[in-house]
Amino acid sequence: MAKLELFYKQGCPWCRKVMDYMDAEGITVDAMYDIYGEKDGEANRERLIEVGGKQQVPCLFIDGKPLYESSDIIDYFASTR
Repeated sequence: MAKLELFYKQGCPWCRKVMDYMDAEGITVDAMYDIYGEKDGEANRERLIEVGGKQQVPCLFIDGKPLYESSDIIDYFASTR
C-alpha cells in the first residue's frame, strides 16, 4: 500500500472538500500536516514547497509524489477503494 501524506490548511474550502470525503468514506492517511498549524506550520510549509515545488493545498503525497487539486485527490481515493 502506498504511503499517503496530506497537506492542508484550516479554513481552505478545497481542503475541507477532501477531508469531508475522507470522513464520509472512512479513509485515513499516514499523516496530515496543517501548513499553518500553530506548532509545526512553518516546517510543514517548507517541506511542502521543498518536496512538492509549491505551497498549494490540498496536496496528497503518494509515496513522496505530490497530487494537487481536490477533485484529483478524491478521484485517487475513489479509484483505490
